[in-house]
This record gives sequence, C-alpha cells and structure tokens, in this order.
Amino acid sequence: MRRGTAIFVVINLIIIGFLVNACSTLISLLFEDAARFAIPAAEIPAPDSSLNESRTQLIPRIIHQTYINESIPLKWQKGQQACVDLHDDYEYILWTDEKSRDFIAKEYEWFLKTFDAYPFPIQRADAIRYFVLYHYGGIYIDLDDGCNRRLDPLLSYPAWLRRTVPTGISNDAMGSVPQHPFFKYVIELLSDYNRNWVLPYISVMGSTGPLFLSVLWKQYMRNHNEPEEIVRVLMPAEYKGHTWSFFNISKGSSWHGQDAQTIFWMGKHWLFLTVSGFVVAAVVGGCLWWLWSMWVMNSGKTSHGRGKQHGFWSRITGGEDRYELVDRMA
Repeated sequence: MRRGTAIFVVINLIIIGFLVNACSTLISLLFEDAARFAIPAAEIPAPDSSLNESRTQLIPRIIHQTYINESIPLKWQKGQQACVDLHDDYEYILWTDEKSRDFIAKEYEWFLKTFDAYPFPIQRADAIRYFVLYHYGGIYIDLDDGCNRRLDPLLSYPAWLRRTVPTGISNDAMGSVPQHPFFKYVIELLSDYNRNWVLPYISVMGSTGPLFLSVLWKQYMRNHNEPEEIVRVLMPAEYKGHTWSFFNISKGSSWHGQDAQTIFWMGKHWLFLTVSGFVVAAVVGGCLWWLWSMWVMNSGKTSHGRGKQHGFWSRITGGEDRYELVDRMA
C-alpha cells in the first residue's frame, strides 16, 4: 500500500501541476496591481494647465464608439455629446453594427467568419474596438463613459488601458497609435479564444471582454519592455470619481443577464466560496483515495489458482513473485 499511496500522490500532483500551469496567467492576475505600468497622477496635467499644450501627442485625435445603430438611447446621449463637445477638433466615429461588419469584410476578411459566428452582439462590439484601434488608432470609449474633461493628456502614450477593480484591466476605455503591437496581438488571438463556456457572461468575458483582454495583456507584457511597446494603465482615480478624472460614468452593462448577477454575487462572497472550494476538494480527494484503495486491493486478489495476480497493480508491485514466495514458505 505504501507504493500505491505514492503513486496516488504523484498522479494528483501531476494533475494539480497541469491545472496550475494552465491557469497561471489567471492566478497571476489576482496579484496584479498594474503599478509598474500605471500612468501616475503627477504625470497628468490638470484640465486647465498650460502643460497640456506642450506635451507630445502620439495617438491620433479620433474618438471611436459603438452601438447597434445611430439611435443612441437617451440615458447615454448626454455623455456622448459631452465627448463630442469637448473635442470639436477630434474626428468622431460611431461604429454601428452595419458599419462594423462592412469594415471587417473590407479590411480583415480573414476574421469575418468568426465575427459573424459570435452568438452575442456584445462580442462583435468588443471585437470591432480592437480592430479599429489597431487600424486607425485613437481612443475608444464606451457610450456609458461620458467625458468629464479633454483627453489630450492620454494622447501622449503609445497605448493605454484602464485598471479595473478588483483586478485586471477593462476594455471600455482604451487608446492606441495605429498598428500598435499589443492590439495586433489581440486581434490575432480573438479566433483562438472564441469558446463557449456555457454561461453567456463568462463566454463573453473570456472570448472578447475584459477577462480576455486582461489575460492577453499579462501575456504580452512579459515579453515587451521597450517604451514604444509598453501598454500603460489608467488608474481608477484618474478614470472616474473626481473633478480631474477623465470620465463620468452612466449606468450601462445592458447585456448582462442573470448569469452576470451570479458572478457578481460570487465576487462579493469570495471568502465563503474559497472555503467551500477547499471543503469540496477535500471530499472529492477522499472519495478518489477510497476508489483508488479499493481498486488497488481488488487488483491484488488472486484468480485462476493460488498465488496468481493479474492487472495493472500486479505489474507495478511484482505481486506474483511475492505471493509465490509466501506460497513456498507455507
């Protein structure tokens, strides 16, 4: 049984090692505060500072937004208009469903099959923002992210994303120069991540949404350290909630369903779920050990005559010779 115990432990360690390796990026996100890549508050001029005019601007003055059609819901019109009014010297592009598909069909036909096959419209709305930022450059803003001040200071970075709580980065506000290597990396991997995870919320988050982008950002930043390659991170205080923040947030997330509420509940009760997970793992491990022990014991039983073993356990332990020795000593 000692050898059986060792084999059981080794098999479980291999399985655990495989799972940890497969989920290593997700695990690392739990400890990622993005501080190394943050855009510090001291680096951002105040809204009326003269420094805004002297900063080098890399990102083109284009604002991208997406919606089904051109009939923007009333609850988002004020925020959208604020972005237009504050940036009358910017080009403004609203990517409707029809316009988005025409763009993909013309410029990135290799992705059209995946684009059309997405089961949820939000996945197409997610995907198009990555493509237009890579193709044209500019700043993408969700319709519920109304502008609170001019975005000029954010044009000084080759690419930026915004930090989300409790971990990772979001895709509701992003900026990039044209053909930035990060967004090239993102659009090239969209098809590979197009998987169905049963729950719509998880499928969207993992295939095109913030979780997908967070995982790719972590992977990308491991191997890209040159200044023009780095993706900077806009921190929460600079994102919203203060007079100097860039955005005013209206209620959004209209695509979230019952499964999203379940995920949010899980986030609020993570400690209970963690403890429960360890309890379940202990119960499952105990059951597996019991099954393993029964199998080992049964495989050691004799058949077709005294002292003869059969099966996998016999080959591992050399049990036949051992029983023959006992037989000779009897």
